Amino acid sequence: MEQFAGQKTASQVLYAPLDPYDQRMLDVGDGHTIYVEQCGNPDGIPVVVVHGGPGGGCSPTMRRYFDPATYRIILFDQRGCGRSRPHASVEANTTWHLVADMELIRKRLDIGRWIVFGGSWGATLALIYAQSHVKRVAYLVLRGVFLMTRSELDWFYGGGAGMFWPDVWQRFVQLVPEEERGDLIAAYNRRLFSGDLVIETRFARAWAAWENALASIRNDGASGDSPAEYARAFSRLENHYFINQGFLERDGQILANMPSLADIPGTIVQGRYDMICPPASAWNLSQAWPKSELKLIGQAGHALSEPGISAELVQVMRRITRQRRSYGL
Repeated sequence: MEQFAGQKTASQVLYAPLDPYDQRMLDVGDGHTIYVEQCGNPDGIPVVVVHGGPGGGCSPTMRRYFDPATYRIILFDQRGCGRSRPHASVEANTTWHLVADMELIRKRLDIGRWIVFGGSWGATLALIYAQSHVKRVAYLVLRGVFLMTRSELDWFYGGGAGMFWPDVWQRFVQLVPEEERGDLIAAYNRRLFSGDLVIETRFARAWAAWENALASIRNDGASGDSPAEYARAFSRLENHYFINQGFLERDGQILANMPSLADIPGTIVQGRYDMICPPASAWNLSQAWPKSELKLIGQAGHALSEPGISAELVQVMRRITRQRRSYGL
């Protein structure tokens, strides 16, 4: 069933801004410490928010999708980004390190089972975490699904999305010599990890700008320059994960492992016109997941901030509250 955004902006459908009641730096080993915060009701339904990227970091707006009187809201910055340290580091930074970090957070906060809420790369990590720790997940709420497949990377970095945004694509491609344009992930990798901070920052901003320009259906192709520190962490980490195929054992691994989540309920919220993560992935996921429901949002792209997507996610969390007993929460 296709939904359409109303007149309200994303901010208007969210709960009021709130501050954390707990903030900490958690030592996860390997020289990494990650930022973790809690807000809302300390005795509420636990929900962990998994940010995108990799390397995007969490933001205060992410707290606002949940009723603070009902939910115990946990946010964290994944290794190497946001307030986590060391900044922009790819050492000991793989999908499996992040899965272990999430489980450590759950144990440290003394949570038995929680809702896992993630979008884009956050949906990828949420699914892999759930497949690794089935008994710890009560419900999955996913947005802008990305399954870390070769075809998805080829779409976004091989010219598929560029057919719709040729002017923006040209800006992304023209920084690389023609002979290297057959593999832009590898070409950018050489420069993002060149050891020259000026070069790394220039290419980090270009990498981030290509993605940011396509995030919202309302964007006209302008993205501006991201702050250097943010862009470097985001682009290095994202490129590091993509050049390593998400550190998965095989292409299509997430869909192949969906039988392990046969008993876990979930909701997928997907923009109909998502240029970064095309809806085919969300559709394929829903077909492989009997207890899921797919909400395709008309007039919406990829961004969490799309009004229709924000409104639907808020409604999903309200419905879970009403039906919490059926989910063992």
